[in-house]
Amino acid sequence: MGCGSSTPAVDVGSDLRAVNNGPAKPQPDPDSTESLANETYFTPSEVDALRELYSKLSNELHQDNIIHKDEFMWALFKANKDNLFAERVFELFDIKQNNVIDFGEFTRSLSVFHPKAPLPEKAKFAFRIYDIGGNGRIEREELKRFLVALMADNPDVDLDEQALDEIVDQTFTEMDLTKDGVINPEEWTTLVHRNPDVISFMTLPVLQDVCLRYPTPNKLRPDGSNSRRQQQ
Repeated sequence: MGCGSSTPAVDVGSDLRAVNNGPAKPQPDPDSTESLANETYFTPSEVDALRELYSKLSNELHQDNIIHKDEFMWALFKANKDNLFAERVFELFDIKQNNVIDFGEFTRSLSVFHPKAPLPEKAKFAFRIYDIGGNGRIEREELKRFLVALMADNPDVDLDEQALDEIVDQTFTEMDLTKDGVINPEEWTTLVHRNPDVISFMTLPVLQDVCLRYPTPNKLRPDGSNSRRQQQ
């Protein structure tokens, strides 16, 4: 009398496929110098220099090689108190939304501030800074909050409530082309193309000098020689 086997059948085909395909290839590091240089407006040398800068910033207050909000605000904005602009920039840099900024996020986000980054990309990022609610439009109260924050950071600027409202009204008169009470991305882009100076803060010329400010240690070529000339 026969009986059924309790041993599962072996999938010979899958074993052969595994042998033929060989071991799985390691995935490239998305935060390698080469990967980041390909994704951003930084050169490989600039990416390496940014690593030096990042290493310094990420250990200012917390020795963990990750930039926390307090480190970000102090190191980049010299702000040791609430700063709306700095808060918004940190939130946009924090792509993973885990309240810290790793090197990949730092480099990818900082790229839009590079002088080589095109104006449309800069305009889009600047719009997101002012769009506090993240709903794709700049509302009157959002603009007013930035004006109030500006006064808090600049003691020389002292405007009363009426003056603030007048500035907001004038701004919306010029920018709100559809007269719907909000500034949409198209209206913002029109303004930027007409007057690029409104987002001059989106270009940091210092990023082109980052290699000089944060030189990386000399690297050795395969033949053992230095890859960069020794500075005299």
